[in-house]
Amino acid sequence: MEFSNGDEIQIVLEDKTLHGRYIENPDKNFVSIKLDSGYNIGLEKKKIKSIKLIKKFHAEKQNKESVKEDRNKKTVVILHTGGTISSAVDYATGAVTPHFSPEELVAMFPEIKDIANIRSRLMGNMASDDMRFAHYNLIAKEIEKEVKAGAEGIIITHGTDTMHYTSAALEFMLESLPIPVLLVGSQRSSDRGSSDAAMNLICAVNFIVKSNFAGVAICMHHSINDNKCIIIPGASARKMHSSRRDAFKAVNGEDIAEVDYHSGSVRMLHGNYKKKEERNLKLHLMNEKLKIGFVISHPNMFASELLGYEGFDGLVLEGTGLGHFPISEIDANTKEHKKILSAIQKLAKKMPVVMSCQTIFGRVDLNVYSPGRVLQDAGVLGNFNPMTPECTFIKLAWLLSNHPKQVKELIMENLRGEIVKRILE
Repeated sequence: MEFSNGDEIQIVLEDKTLHGRYIENPDKNFVSIKLDSGYNIGLEKKKIKSIKLIKKFHAEKQNKESVKEDRNKKTVVILHTGGTISSAVDYATGAVTPHFSPEELVAMFPEIKDIANIRSRLMGNMASDDMRFAHYNLIAKEIEKEVKAGAEGIIITHGTDTMHYTSAALEFMLESLPIPVLLVGSQRSSDRGSSDAAMNLICAVNFIVKSNFAGVAICMHHSINDNKCIIIPGASARKMHSSRRDAFKAVNGEDIAEVDYHSGSVRMLHGNYKKKEERNLKLHLMNEKLKIGFVISHPNMFASELLGYEGFDGLVLEGTGLGHFPISEIDANTKEHKKILSAIQKLAKKMPVVMSCQTIFGRVDLNVYSPGRVLQDAGVLGNFNPMTPECTFIKLAWLLSNHPKQVKELIMENLRGEIVKRILE
């Protein structure tokens, strides 16, 4: 029998009988229900003796407040790609449901209607792990449409896991962006009291309305407290924690601003950012067929780990320390290291191979130790690279998409603020 979210059902197990409301589970091997206690549980189908429908769920119609535009307010467009930020828990069914229309968003976050005119629509609904270069192109094209339609700021709701990849991609793809584009997510789902969805979104709208910033940035919690959000440049951002609400940090770069959640005030932290002005936006899209690899240096490494990327278009190395790989044969136990160096040399003749730091903070320096100079001689690019591995990956893909013959010259040129001269301690 097919069930719908909210249906009241009875589940008979070997040792007990449970009553609750059905919640759709993407894993077809499990059945999920919301118990009368309010807790949601998942049950393996093979352990269920029988399931019976008690009562079909019929949702009550809700009157949503209509959204009227105020000519005295700026217009902010919210484009949804998915993630928990645009979802709300339905306590009647137990399910977390996405809400995308302006009316639904105002119902969820009523404060935003007092700050700006809101236009909202769905571009896609996916976990951020499912993002591909094709989705970056879709987002960039939709941003271009809204810029031409007169939007004064754009918010992209996004899952947090790969949000820093997308922010870096948009930094490179959107040349001469005349307005702010903020990526906003939430670390905690909307059925939890500690959800950061409302605060992050409200702070993002306030920042767009009250600042003169133009460019790509991320807006997320500044700390674990509910007092401020931080605005992080798109090419410097990185997710640094799996669950904390202040998971995003600027790596080797400077935060742009702080937004006070309670007062809505914006404090710019420095003047080194692009300001709003008349500019003609130019799109530089990604080649969706490119294959870019990652290889992380680690103990007991084998050359075959590198040679698996022979058919790729580019490769990012995550080196230890200043950008090191195990390439020195020092005794009978390190003969494999000579093969690793040979593999790097072979790959560097076929494609751009770029070094980054797995330490995250700091920059590559292949001049300090002799293995670094050997890697440079082998054709490895990226000496003095301060970019995160993720930004290095995106920039390499973007260069291969738009300037394939100039990768060697441009990989270390500061194109979008990604190459900082001085790293802050």
